[in-house]
Amino acid sequence: MTERDQILERLLNRLFLADEDGQPTHMPVLFTAGTETQAISFVDGSGSGKSTTTFEVMRNFKPLAHNPETGMPRWLHVKVESPATLRSLGALILKKLGVDKISDRAKVYEVWDMVRHRIALMGIQLLWLDEAHDLFGQTASVETNNMFKMLKGLMQGDHPIVLLLSGTQRLSQITSLDPQINRRFHKIMPKPLAFGVDNDNLRGIIAGYAEIAKLPVDLDGDVINRLIHAGRHRFGRCIEIIIAAIECALHEGATSLRLQHFATAWAEKESCDIRQNVFTAANWAAIELEDKDAEISAEMAALAAKRNKKRA
Repeated sequence: MTERDQILERLLNRLFLADEDGQPTHMPVLFTAGTETQAISFVDGSGSGKSTTTFEVMRNFKPLAHNPETGMPRWLHVKVESPATLRSLGALILKKLGVDKISDRAKVYEVWDMVRHRIALMGIQLLWLDEAHDLFGQTASVETNNMFKMLKGLMQGDHPIVLLLSGTQRLSQITSLDPQINRRFHKIMPKPLAFGVDNDNLRGIIAGYAEIAKLPVDLDGDVINRLIHAGRHRFGRCIEIIIAAIECALHEGATSLRLQHFATAWAEKESCDIRQNVFTAANWAAIELEDKDAEISAEMAALAAKRNKKRA
């Protein structure tokens, strides 16, 4: 279990009531004089592996794993489809809950009344909205404010549920625009991989995956540092590169996993020439890699600062 697995599991334990033996139950803890639940936001860059982490933790969180009344889990995973509107999101949640058709004449508030009713009927206690940054536009708007109201509404009422939102850095920036939403969220923001600090862990992962593929590992020098740089310092992206390199080695019938297999896998993914290949260039650390998530995060940070300045 990784550090972020442990953090997410610990937060789930905090947000659900414990029984007499101190074990978590499926009933959410109610805050603010017993009127509402709280939520979790899991923020990391694209390709960081946050969805894989969340799936693994949720599948193993026993209080929500099975509802004997429905035969289904007490948690629901919904991947937000872009562009998202209140109506499209409500329809998507209802579809996941077994409601395939909604009248074209149904108003948005009626759709969400159905969502809340169906969630209560199915005994859902946690709703995980994946790719949740797509819930919000690039700027604060009427639709964004309505999304905020919807999120708060799900955590209140007769059947309040715990929310889990996962997404890129833009999710953190946009939720911070609403102080009422921001204070309700416990935030998981894993640190980027660091040279030296995470090398042994990645080296062990390479060895483990290669062993499964029955490939000896023939990697020397600074390959792990190159891997971290190539993966934009994100765990999930590094794992993708490792798997792709092993696939390249197996495809060519290689007798061992070598640096060239990482170079080939990365070149195919990035469409770069040999001079810009992190795994072959002598001065690889000087290669600047495009990172859309970082650019969006900077834009959203500027927007948040602008709004805070206006409030002041």
